[in-house]
Amino acid sequence: MEKVIMLGKPVADAVKENVAKKIAAAKMRGEIVGLAIVLVEGDAASAVYTKRLVKLAESLGAQVHLVAMPADVEQVEVLKAVSQLNADADIKGILPMMPLPKHLDAQEICALIDPNKDMDCLSPLNAGEFYLGTNPWAPCTPRACMAALNYYNIDLKGKKAVVLGRSNVVGKPVELLLLQKHATVTICHSRTVNLPLILRDADIIVAAIGVPNFVKPDMVKEGSVIIDVGINATDEGIVGDVEETSNAKASAFTPVPGGIGVISNAMVMETLTKNL
Repeated sequence: MEKVIMLGKPVADAVKENVAKKIAAAKMRGEIVGLAIVLVEGDAASAVYTKRLVKLAESLGAQVHLVAMPADVEQVEVLKAVSQLNADADIKGILPMMPLPKHLDAQEICALIDPNKDMDCLSPLNAGEFYLGTNPWAPCTPRACMAALNYYNIDLKGKKAVVLGRSNVVGKPVELLLLQKHATVTICHSRTVNLPLILRDADIIVAAIGVPNFVKPDMVKEGSVIIDVGINATDEGIVGDVEETSNAKASAFTPVPGGIGVISNAMVMETLTKNL
């Protein structure tokens, strides 16, 4: 069987075409489609992701309002910025880049975001409705993972899927989305015992732990499907959570860069225009 390289561009292109049409129609009506990105300095991956997202948003006709804050910014300043963005009618979406520094209360910040402007299902209301199955707007990166699997015709029914990472923005929601497609899902994390053994039994691996080249070839079984969510800035450039040589054993895999990150950015734009 021929190995499938699951490039993000063709998946994203279909989404972007529809988004561009919706933004153009809104501008014809005299509306401003503004995307606010709140970036607290200090996380290299967030900086890379933000740069790419800004470029994409502007290319599709949206206006980007980048709120850049120093790494030692106080909680009250972030809350003030979010409140101002909530009140700005031209801002259709608010996206705080995660993870935030540990001294900040991310839960309080996310709870303040207007649910109608929440780009990544961070609002407790939106998150609750998603987990109940009444809100289709899952966080953008998990939606990107599922879009890739769907585009490349990866059958999930009855398959053993292992998710590396238990974050609220990737690990947990992608687990639920996989379950909705009838996969049998295991979530692994830093305290998982016998992790390599569990991974070697997986038909589908979704790596989302933010550790460069964590998944080694001896952790992957022949013919598995690898979804690499990692975007890690290293001295050697941008690498994923999966060591590149591990992909040789896969029947299909997403490259880094050029895979899930490309689709995820498109999903942000799709969410931005959901109410247009």
